[in-house]
Amino acid sequence: MRQLFKRTATALSLSGLCAMSLPAMSASLDSTVQEAAQAVMQQYNVPGLAIAVSAEGKQQFFTFGVASKLTATPVTADTLFEVGSISKTLTATLATYAQANGQLSLTKTVSTYLPELRNTPFGNVTLIGLATHTAGGFPLQVPDEVQNNEQLMAYLKAWQPTYPQGTQRSYANPSIGMLGVIAAKRMNMPYTEAMQDHLLPALGMKSSYLQIPDSEMHRYAQGYNKEDAPVRLGAGVLADEAYGLKTSARDLIHFAELNAGLGQVSPPLRRALDTTHTGYFRAGPMTQDLVWEQYPYPVTLAALVEGNSNAMAYDTQPVEALNPPLAPRADSWINKTGSTNGFGGYIAFVPAKKQAVVILANKNYPNEARVKLAHALFEALN
Repeated sequence: MRQLFKRTATALSLSGLCAMSLPAMSASLDSTVQEAAQAVMQQYNVPGLAIAVSAEGKQQFFTFGVASKLTATPVTADTLFEVGSISKTLTATLATYAQANGQLSLTKTVSTYLPELRNTPFGNVTLIGLATHTAGGFPLQVPDEVQNNEQLMAYLKAWQPTYPQGTQRSYANPSIGMLGVIAAKRMNMPYTEAMQDHLLPALGMKSSYLQIPDSEMHRYAQGYNKEDAPVRLGAGVLADEAYGLKTSARDLIHFAELNAGLGQVSPPLRRALDTTHTGYFRAGPMTQDLVWEQYPYPVTLAALVEGNSNAMAYDTQPVEALNPPLAPRADSWINKTGSTNGFGGYIAFVPAKKQAVVILANKNYPNEARVKLAHALFEALN
């Protein structure tokens, strides 16, 4: 195979592919990235791909293809991608950060913080239920007819569960979105301000945005849908809270490292990060944390593929409640997928190994392919 990478800290570009390595990487990892990334891009017609790998705090970046077919701008480690539901992990962290600062308790119910929802089924849902997709059966998306906050509150007041809270799992945007609303309210500010001006800076994520400033728009990749038409994320009720983050491979691998126990943050933020790794329910091979999804490590590829399958995303699944909850464990593979119409992402880390992987693409391609790519990278690292 043609050598596409050199052991250097300088970005290179050969035949439309570019790679950046900090520091020098093993030949095994180089070879795995080259072969696996090219195969994914060719099979799914992915225009651009950014991969970040971290081992004990040493970061390596591999970038391929273009951020835009129109401009042919190369992807870099600082290209901004929509990360879809990976945003939910930041929303969960905002809630646990508020808890660490004494502003809320995840064991309390929605109506504790939104009194207008007292004496309604939704008002009786705990914040843990919101963060674990076990509130009682929400649809994946906020209904199309809900276009503003007034309509949202009317929808939530009228909502009726389809199963008892904590007995099944229905992956959903409305519930996690409301967790973000409540966390921000307890911080006495709008969600965008709480995330953009408080949590992201505290995490050291300097190139992550809900609204990208004009000065940074040149770094925003163009997404492409399944028909290869250019698309980007539009506005929507609870969009910011559930799937609105745009970030880079450089910022997201830093977030993964913090979650793996590396780096320095304030004590409340460290507690917040660790708390999101608490396991509350078991669904098939996967343990549902606060948004994050966890597996005992080492984990088989088959278990990861099953846990990140379409069935887990689109179908209601029975769950087994963990009493007491499973305390954060270092020997775990913790991951999250994220997609919008034009982007597909994946983040995974193993605290015991102090290793993490981030994969970002400007095309929504199957989760199975992302998981297989990440698993291959971890195999090469180990």
